[in-house]
Amino acid sequence: MEYIETDITITPFSENAAEIVMAMIDDLGYESYLIEAPLLKAFIRKDIFSEPNLKTVLSMFGPGGETAVSYSLTLIPEKNWNAIWEASFDPVVIDGKCTIKASFHKGLPKTKYTITIDPEMAFGTGHHQTTVLMVRAMLGLEREIRGRQVLDMGCGTGILTVLAAKMKASVPVHAVDNDPTAVRSATENARKNRAGGMVKVLCGDASLIQRGRYDIIMANINRNVITEDMPDYARGLRSGGLLITSGFYDDDRGTVEKAASDCGMETERTDSLEGWAGIVFRKRG
Repeated sequence: MEYIETDITITPFSENAAEIVMAMIDDLGYESYLIEAPLLKAFIRKDIFSEPNLKTVLSMFGPGGETAVSYSLTLIPEKNWNAIWEASFDPVVIDGKCTIKASFHKGLPKTKYTITIDPEMAFGTGHHQTTVLMVRAMLGLEREIRGRQVLDMGCGTGILTVLAAKMKASVPVHAVDNDPTAVRSATENARKNRAGGMVKVLCGDASLIQRGRYDIIMANINRNVITEDMPDYARGLRSGGLLITSGFYDDDRGTVEKAASDCGMETERTDSLEGWAGIVFRKRG
């Protein structure tokens, strides 16, 4: 399958501005992103790409605004993504307890939890610093997760969903993503990890969260989405429930904590890795 790489130049450049552009073009069908200052690189399938739609969205950054954008397009020919995937994906071991690997990795040392992940496409292996932060937080909450109702918002390839199932959360573990490709990938990865009957993956957004349904909600997304959806997370948590978050930078910690506090949640623990932040909140009783 051929892809279009859209290189968006942002002036003046900032990580926050890049995240705003990502959020604005996400509905156009873009599947993955790479931030390389001063560029935001966005990837979309050629068959669904529409330059007029892209121009319409980016026209919101018009002359005289605080942020200016321009873009260029590059066609990425069809490649043997499986070969590239196998050459670039090393297994990851987190805190000596959780291994994230591909199906072709053999003979690895045993850990308490092993997750086999095979994304449907080349972009996004799930081995980001924020994934590590989320897994770390979950490993520190094993007793709280066991037997509890868990929701994974923005589940992607389903790493956290599968881990929650393996940690014996109440079944089914619920997972939601607004990308149909991610929903298919998470469902298939759950099956590969013998957790297919223990998870339920839905396509949608935070509006699907049911009031007072969950003991734990996980959201590894980005600052803008997390702060915008914070009222939905709080509404979906039972009293004393936990919200596990990452996907934002250390510099954004205060913004996320204020949004949580405004919705009746307190910071319980924090973590950091290479400039990325992870925060666990608890809903006040």
